[in-house]
This record gives sequence, C-alpha cells and structure tokens, in this order.
Amino acid sequence: MVDRNPFFNKSGPPEFVFRVLTNVPEFQAILFTLFFLLYLMILCGNTTIIWVVCNHSSLHTPMYFFLGSLSFVEICYITDVVPLILSNIFGDQKPISLAGCGTQMFFFSVFGCTDCFLLTVMAYDRYVAICHPLHYNLIMTQKLCVQMVIGSLSLALLLSLALTAFTFTLPFCRHRLEINHFLCDVAPIMRLACADIHVNQAVLYVVSILVLTVPFLLIFISYVFIASTILRMHSAEGRQRAFSTCSSHLTVVLLQYGCCSLVYLRPRSSTSEDEDRQIALVYIFGTPLLNPLIYTLRNKDIKDALRNSFFHVPASDTS
Repeated sequence: MVDRNPFFNKSGPPEFVFRVLTNVPEFQAILFTLFFLLYLMILCGNTTIIWVVCNHSSLHTPMYFFLGSLSFVEICYITDVVPLILSNIFGDQKPISLAGCGTQMFFFSVFGCTDCFLLTVMAYDRYVAICHPLHYNLIMTQKLCVQMVIGSLSLALLLSLALTAFTFTLPFCRHRLEINHFLCDVAPIMRLACADIHVNQAVLYVVSILVLTVPFLLIFISYVFIASTILRMHSAEGRQRAFSTCSSHLTVVLLQYGCCSLVYLRPRSSTSEDEDRQIALVYIFGTPLLNPLIYTLRNKDIKDALRNSFFHVPASDTS
C-alpha cells in the first residue's frame, strides 16, 4: 500500500539541526568564549577533585570516593553536550544524524540520571556517618561503596536505554527537522514526531519521577534523620562540624533537583520551549561548575589537601 502522506520523506533517515542561539556575530563570539571558558573551568575543577581524592590517603573515605565519582560523571556529562554546542554557535546550522542525536540523548540521560542517583547515595553516606557513627566503618565498606556506584550507573543505563529507544521509535515525517534546543533532549525530539506522543510523554514523566522525585524524597528523609540527630548533639562544635559536612551536598542537591524539576516535572501546558532552554543552561553548566567550587571552598579536608599539594604546607590538624 502506498503511503499518501505528502509530508513523509523517504529520501533517507531524518537528520536534525539545532535552533541557533543568536544570529548576531558579536553575541556569537561572546557566547562561544563564555561557554568555552565555563567548559574549561568545569574540566579543571572536577579533574582537581578527582586528583586530590586519588592522591591523598586522608581522603580515601566513602564520602570522597563518592565525590570523586560524581566529579567524573560531571566531566562526562558536560563533554557530551558542550563541544556540540560550541560547534553550532558560528555559521550555518550543522545537521546531526539520527544515530548521532540518539547517541547524545542516551549519554546525556545516562550521566544526568547517574548524577541524581549519586547525590542520593551521598545523602545515605552522610546519614550513616552522623546517625550511626559507631557502625560507619562496618556499614560503608569499600565493597558496598563500589556496588552503590555501579548500581547507580546500571540503573541509569537501563532507564536511559529504554527512554531513548522509546523516543526514536516515533515516526518523523520530514527529512530535516529543527530542534528548538541546543542538544538532543527527549521532550524537544518528541515534539517533532508526526504521531500522537501522549504515551511517550507519560513515559517521560514516569521516568522523571523515578529519577528526580523518588531520589529527592530519599534525600529529604535522610536529612530529616540527620537534622534530628544534629539537634540532639550537646556540643556546639559537634553540631557545627556535622552541619558543615552536609551543607555542601545540600547546596548541590537543591540546585540540581530544582532546575531539573522545572524542566522535566512541570505540566506541559505551563512550559515554554525557550524557558526550558534557559533553565537547561543553568543545570548543564551550573551544577558541574559549582560542584567543585562548593566542595573546595566549604570543605576543610579538601582545602587542607590542596594547600599541602600546591604550597607544600602541612595539612592543619582536623581533630
């Protein structure tokens, strides 16, 4: 039976182009410079975290193992997105193939989901350290820490593979399609399909709940117990020390989950594609950039390790 849909193009698989950020050459140069510098800062900051955790035995603890893993994921996450953004700022719209777009979407989802799961694991680590300090070493063994990181990555791979496959089974009725975004994200790709996407949107919403709402609730419950334990401490110094180990993590959690929830959990009727792009810039660049800054500026152990490494000054007493 012949397909009489006049919009269907059988000349080959569809290809995508991204909506240009600006057509003004001066603004293009500013954006390129800004994004490139942010990318370099993110790479340097997170690489520094990984280096200092690996090279200082005092940081060979579960908390810093998870922090190093988070920094590695942030590097992969930003590298999946920024080079393509930079390559599309100048000149004509450069097409990306169906396979290339699917690959970017898959890895963007994998690293984004892993990021959220690792933040949940880090909250559990702080819960055990503060609420059950005498059993901390018995519970947070090296084997369990590795299993939790691998489990986070495995669950992210499973969800991302299903979501990407489900998205690219949709039919696209034109050969060349413009994405109103600067990356191949799920929702903007779905909107380009020439089919009913209500089921796909429902699946995306369910996955977003599994990745954002459920982990955030677990983090919230962990911090309820942590706050209760801290308030029962008799020593003001002990309360301050316990709070300082959690404040950096809480700051990153609120930024990451807040921005992602605005994009993926808002009702579609109240969303704007332009707003989604602006918010996406915040969580794509913001969290990977602030993560190393927050942990280096507000974490005494890492500041001491960095001071010892770069200035050859003995680390201060942490007792």
